[in-house]
Amino acid sequence: MPENLIWFVWSLGLILVWLVVFVFYRQGRRRMLWASLLTAPFGLTEPIFVPAYWNPPSLFNLARTTGFDIESLIFSFGIGGLGIILYDVIFKIKHEKMSSAERHHKHHRFHIWTLLSPVILFPLLYFLTGWNPIYSATVTMFLAGLAALWCRPDLKIKIWVSGLIFLLFYTIYFLSLNLAFPGYVEKVWTLSDISNFFILGIPIEELIFAFTFGMLWSSYYEHLLWLKIIPKKETA
Repeated sequence: MPENLIWFVWSLGLILVWLVVFVFYRQGRRRMLWASLLTAPFGLTEPIFVPAYWNPPSLFNLARTTGFDIESLIFSFGIGGLGIILYDVIFKIKHEKMSSAERHHKHHRFHIWTLLSPVILFPLLYFLTGWNPIYSATVTMFLAGLAALWCRPDLKIKIWVSGLIFLLFYTIYFLSLNLAFPGYVEKVWTLSDISNFFILGIPIEELIFAFTFGMLWSSYYEHLLWLKIIPKKETA
């Protein structure tokens, strides 16, 4: 396969998984779609990561000539919907609205700021630290995830477990790239500017990204809409 099609095919594989979940998990379709539409524009941040973190051949050679590419939009769309729904699919959870008293708990004094923390933290870390952007991104998501934990301690299990679930899912997804296209990582990732440490042939930065993304993004649905998870004994 031509190298400029690998990133495209791999991102489409993510959409295939998205479609399977979308078809079979009917009650989560709306939130999956909205989550994906919200995260897709983050694919436009690709010039920050190219070539500092990686430099992938892409359709029409867009990534290497402009920094932007179509594949990043597809990838961001896919992880957005899956990241917000995988925990719900596995544990078959249900929601209910928080009461007015619960919404006025002291933890919610900074509700909006907690939700906005990623878009505040990332520019600060990116411009002030001089780190590779992947580290600014993962530290941002981890800190924002901790902020979500402070604001919504009732979601602590979902936040931590979702990080592990998305890490496992992403590991399997990334292994498909390594198996189908051996040597692609060494050719495309800017290994000289990152740790050059691998687990199962996967750059450790990719695994940290997966965990922190799953940790942060999984709680946004409940956090934004003032929802809480109903304990199973109440739904029986």
